[in-house]
Amino acid sequence: MIKKIKIGNLTLKNNLFLAPLAGITDSPFRTICLKGGAGLVWAEMVSSQALKHENKRSNKMLFIGEDEHPVAMQIFGSELESIAISTKKADEFGADIIDINAGCPVKKILKSNSGAALMYDEILLGKIIATAVKSTKKPITLKTRIGIKQGQISGDKLAKIAESEGASAVCIHARYVSQVHSGEPDLEALNKVCNAVKIPVIANGGVENFETAKKMFETGAQAVMIGRGAIGNPSIFKNIIDEANGKIPKPLTLENQLKLFLQLVESNTKYYGEKMGILRSRKVVGYWIRGFDNSATIRQEFMKATTLAEVRQVISEMIS
Repeated sequence: MIKKIKIGNLTLKNNLFLAPLAGITDSPFRTICLKGGAGLVWAEMVSSQALKHENKRSNKMLFIGEDEHPVAMQIFGSELESIAISTKKADEFGADIIDINAGCPVKKILKSNSGAALMYDEILLGKIIATAVKSTKKPITLKTRIGIKQGQISGDKLAKIAESEGASAVCIHARYVSQVHSGEPDLEALNKVCNAVKIPVIANGGVENFETAKKMFETGAQAVMIGRGAIGNPSIFKNIIDEANGKIPKPLTLENQLKLFLQLVESNTKYYGEKMGILRSRKVVGYWIRGFDNSATIRQEFMKATTLAEVRQVISEMIS
């Protein structure tokens, strides 16, 4: 189940990956997940149009630290020129893989004829993939969905298009666009995609533990992505690997969990500056302390903190 995998010219140590999550899978979090056992980490998606116009915030999103390889940079857009420019930029910034998003269901992305909107335009999607492939020697992958809505499976057809245009792998979210991020993944439809192409199929959608990952692999997927299941639990990759090898994973204690979260906060403040780094950390604090008896108190105290010194004090008091 857990094994090395080759995507294009890139060989990865295992086939458990961090999925791209907007506002979450930035450089600090990717680094922690690699330490947590991920074989490959995905960056949050970046607008190809913004990169074309040299948007400073978008350019910063391409940053890759020395200790966060291998990493896949994800771009979205529908204009071929901007796809070519952003692919080359991601390559120059050091991305090991460049991924095309054709599955995001968020309305503002759909309105720009990007994300899941490309599932309706197979000709344009094919041209986008071909353009990206021609713009770099790095592996190009496509991330899309199993279909628009239940009863309308198109993931297999889209995977074939990706393969024919030179993509090195296809990432399939096994939920339909209409499901957004909830509901059961359609594993039968995922199996259909796996049987349709020879390139690796990377599956995701609702993977939270060994059992849900195992079900994904049983469809024929060669790799599995973990998204929300990794927020607050970057050791999920090691835990799944341990269970696959017959070992019993050891859950983190509250003390160790808070120490790991403090590492993330410190990395965030170093990367974004103190104010923004703490604001970014507030978005995810609930994930890091869920399940612990005094989680509500910890979250309440953390939300009051406005400096790194105050955050350290709150965490010190909670683990003392």
